[in-house]
Amino acid sequence: MVLGNVLSLSVDQYSTQGVKSRNEDCIGIRVPDAEMLSLKGAVALIADGVSAAENGKEAAETCVINFLNDYYSTPDSWSVKQSAQKVLVALNRWLYGQGLRALDESRGYVCTLSILVLKSTKAHIFHVGDSRIYLMRDGVLDQLTTDHTHKINAEQSYLAQAMGFSAHLEIDYRSIDLEEGDVFFLSTDGVHDFVSEQELTSSLAKLPGKFEGLTRWMVNGAMKNGSDDNLSCQIVRVDSLGLQSARDYCNELGLLPFPPPLSVGQRLDGYEVKRIIHESHRSQAYLVEDVESGERSVMKTPSVNFEDDPAYIERFRHEEWIAARVNNPHVVKLVNPSVGRSAMYYLTEYIPGVPLSRWIRDNTRPDINRVIQIVEQIVKGVRALHRKETLHQDIKPDNLLITNDDRVTLIDFGSCWIPGIQEINAPLEREHALGTACYSAPEYALGKRGSVLSEQFSVAVVAYEMLTGELPYGEAYEKAASPTAFARLKYTPAYHYNPLVPVWMDGALKKALQLDPRRRYESFSEWLHDMKRPNSRLMPEHALPLVERNPLVFWKITALTLMATQLLTLWWILHRG
Repeated sequence: MVLGNVLSLSVDQYSTQGVKSRNEDCIGIRVPDAEMLSLKGAVALIADGVSAAENGKEAAETCVINFLNDYYSTPDSWSVKQSAQKVLVALNRWLYGQGLRALDESRGYVCTLSILVLKSTKAHIFHVGDSRIYLMRDGVLDQLTTDHTHKINAEQSYLAQAMGFSAHLEIDYRSIDLEEGDVFFLSTDGVHDFVSEQELTSSLAKLPGKFEGLTRWMVNGAMKNGSDDNLSCQIVRVDSLGLQSARDYCNELGLLPFPPPLSVGQRLDGYEVKRIIHESHRSQAYLVEDVESGERSVMKTPSVNFEDDPAYIERFRHEEWIAARVNNPHVVKLVNPSVGRSAMYYLTEYIPGVPLSRWIRDNTRPDINRVIQIVEQIVKGVRALHRKETLHQDIKPDNLLITNDDRVTLIDFGSCWIPGIQEINAPLEREHALGTACYSAPEYALGKRGSVLSEQFSVAVVAYEMLTGELPYGEAYEKAASPTAFARLKYTPAYHYNPLVPVWMDGALKKALQLDPRRRYESFSEWLHDMKRPNSRLMPEHALPLVERNPLVFWKITALTLMATQLLTLWWILHRG
């Protein structure tokens, strides 16, 4: 369950073909149930099929129907922007491909599209073409979108950008804060070209409590003003932001009590504690066994030290939420309890392994290929989270379990960053729990937002430690907290500690461990490629062959050697003769 404000909205919409023979506009509004409304928001969108394209109607319908279906099918952890843009790029690619297959420009699949997503206390606008989104606030009407048209003269213009128009989609995006009473008006040019802003303002400024039928009335007004196009419009009013008080939010968070610290042999909800795996001031982890089925799992419980800390409780509940949404063999899986819970905890699969930190202590000179195979598994687990637009933020050997057959699993979601959750307003200051300093990228210590490149740095630190038993920048790294302090740090080549590490592999490690994230690899796949195969561009000058370091000198030496060989051969022939 994800907590947060739940919007209360009033909506109305209407579309008609007008004087035309068919309606090439398409509109849609979806206000889902409370949990989905909190996670993904409400959506209103309007599309106008371009009349010059024979399949404009089909394009408009495809955009509206498929966006509403696909947007709500994207991962709950994704931000609104990530979710919408992924769907829009795929839709545009499909429309453009259909147009290419038609082999006739007049049969293209092209339409305008304007989308409004209302989530928590934000409005997200996505727009391409000349349909419009307006905002009425405090009696002032503001056009939130810009028409993508080029004027030929005072009376003529042409559409410069639309869905299906080209393979590369350039869609406008912006977000604004919501206020109670905000009124959004979406329309196609058949309406807003024939209704003045003054008329729009007077119609939207004083909406009645129930305004069903108002959009139809406005469409009829545009038709009376001479509209010769299809006509469509929508009204979405924010009746309430659904903001909770801090007390209500805390009460909702703490529906279940904290369990007390458990000891071996104690039972909770039919689970018997077999071993204490971990205890700290923040949480406890126990190996437990279902007394009925005999199945073993790991129970994580919150620390009673934070029983009155709503930010901590929210983060603890999000750990279970994340585990339920990631399915990968290298990420620990959530286990559903066999009975209803009487206290706050969650269960994950039991993995009969040891922390990678112990493996590092036991393998001081590991086989290089074995290390690479382990690192590849770590990357697979981390990338599974990234596909959900989630950063782990605490990648370290203690959060990686390894079995006897070298199967690696990523555990512990206590420091994860989830954009989709961060967009949901909460009446408290959220915890920003960061990972262990010696494995975290410098940007965290400098107060900057982490990224996929930050995770690359952490995985590279783990790989370096597996190969050497040491950390790449030494003990001073953990204490650095300013640009100046980081600038003083010096990277120690991995082969300095372990001569078995190839120079070219150290070059790949060094690049992934750059203190400036802009100098790291663009992706994990590039890094893994260079970890397995020599990349001459990453090798130090002294380690490169002379032909690569200085080709001119190489060929001079080669020429002199050949000449000397020929002279010696000639001397030998003459001397023998």
